[in-house]
Amino acid sequence: MPTPIQNPATYIPVQALAFAQADGNSGLVSADLPLPVSTTRPAGQPLSGSATVTGQVGPFSPVSGRPVMLSLSGSWTGSVRVLRSVDAGVTRLPLTISGEAWGEFTTNACEAVWEDYEDNARLYLDITLASGTLTYRVAQ
Repeated sequence: MPTPIQNPATYIPVQALAFAQADGNSGLVSADLPLPVSTTRPAGQPLSGSATVTGQVGPFSPVSGRPVMLSLSGSWTGSVRVLRSVDAGVTRLPLTISGEAWGEFTTNACEAVWEDYEDNARLYLDITLASGTLTYRVAQ
């Protein structure tokens, strides 16, 4: 038979917030050991629109350390490449991974394409259309 709880109780249950420290031990949150947190900057303005001709659009200014999502939709044929610049768009290089093409699309898609850690990085879309209308959106 369980013991009934009576008020006022003769004890106070202790609750504490702890986190893993660098040495692997738990540390109780206190004024001397505050909860480790990081702040994030709000995402920038999305780059979005529609294209019916070949060209480049941008820039999109990604927030450091957050994935960049690319959405491509519509009825179109052609290709879309994501380009990156760190010199205000003067030099625009296609994304690669291990020397292979990355961020190149020939059909509708919705996926994370990049994550950057340079504050001055800018992304562009290199659109080559054979026909149709492409709707694009780059955002975080």
